[in-house]
Amino acid sequence: MPRPVTLFTGQWADLPLEDLAPEEVGRRADCVFSCLPHCASAEIVPKVLAAGAKVVDFSADYRLDDAATYREWYGHEHPDTARLGTTVYGLPELFRRQIAGADLVANPGCYATSAILPLAPLIKSGLFDTSDIIVDSKSGVSGAGRQPKLTTHFPECNESMSAYNVGRHRHTPEIEQIVARHAGQRPEVIFTPQLAPMDRGILSTIYVRPKRPVSEADVMNILRDAYAGERFVRVVDHLPATKDTVDTNFCDITARVVRGRVLVISCEDNLVKGASGAAVQNFNCLFGLPETMGLL
Repeated sequence: MPRPVTLFTGQWADLPLEDLAPEEVGRRADCVFSCLPHCASAEIVPKVLAAGAKVVDFSADYRLDDAATYREWYGHEHPDTARLGTTVYGLPELFRRQIAGADLVANPGCYATSAILPLAPLIKSGLFDTSDIIVDSKSGVSGAGRQPKLTTHFPECNESMSAYNVGRHRHTPEIEQIVARHAGQRPEVIFTPQLAPMDRGILSTIYVRPKRPVSEADVMNILRDAYAGERFVRVVDHLPATKDTVDTNFCDITARVVRGRVLVISCEDNLVKGASGAAVQNFNCLFGLPETMGLL
């Protein structure tokens, strides 16, 4: 191995900069958080797993169930197809037992988390039509990715709102596939993301049609029963705002019945419950630690 290069020398620490192969990282770590882009992550993850480390993958490479869907939405052949459909999806509120026994966890997409957590218990109840689901989500600029582009340049996005990737956003199949596990059939979801002039946060308004008339109390009871005892999902009576969850790992959910439709509103911090906080929660599940460790 080449001699480490000292990156910083000062009063507090010497930080060596090392060029480590994935196999070496896997041998030296108990768990690896893979933050590589899609396709790049799936090239590295098998080598890290083979070396003995567990992996929480932030990319989309292991979220979907099959190679054909991945190819359709990401435009690439998947480099590790054997793990598609068998990798545990990293929402502990829904898949805690599976996560605890896993070596690889697919960290959810931020928009997907804000839609799946409200939808899963409602669809599981059997009271709602799975062919008519609309998810309208507003996200802060950090939710639109880190790649510099005109639409996220401050003078362009400040004091402005805009929809993007209408009908083409890659979290659509993720939402459909995970919700389908609670429905027995593939739901049809129209998902529209919108860019809001704020740094962080996601507010999703989800429209579902009940098969028979339901009351607001009925819907709220379904949500409360599903998430009773969950530390990071709060079913609230008021209409939640993104400021209620900023810098936290909470997802706040409420519901209203309007003209025969049920509107479910959820909000979260896309950088915490929608990304790094979810990864820490998954890490805690993987290693038998309290899920709140490092988060509360």
